[in-house]
Amino acid sequence: MPRRLSPLIDRIAIGLSGLCLLHCLAGAVLIAVLSVSGTAFWGHDVHQIGLLVALPLAAAGLVGGALSHGRWQAVALGCFGLGAMTAALMSVHGGREIALTILGVVLVAIAHALNMKWARQAR
Repeated sequence: MPRRLSPLIDRIAIGLSGLCLLHCLAGAVLIAVLSVSGTAFWGHDVHQIGLLVALPLAAAGLVGGALSHGRWQAVALGCFGLGAMTAALMSVHGGREIALTILGVVLVAIAHALNMKWARQAR
């Protein structure tokens, strides 16, 4: 993977993590305040789609970065985050699912931020 592509993938992944975090927080607030759920954006399928997008994006960005800068800690942290997101997918809607998803997306975003930092330092 070209060195210039990895930081772009990291930025996209961080942006998607932010959107996921916003989705989780907004969903929790809407459900708690308005007691409504069930539309396409708030349904469980959006989590499956999100994870299907996150997995290859994280693999490409984090592994590509680690190959260029030689530090694999971001890959390990990203794997923990993706694992938390996967565990959230297997959970019933509720507090545990929200907590695992938020933990997962924050860890993945931190991993991509570290990856970008280390790639900059390696140049």
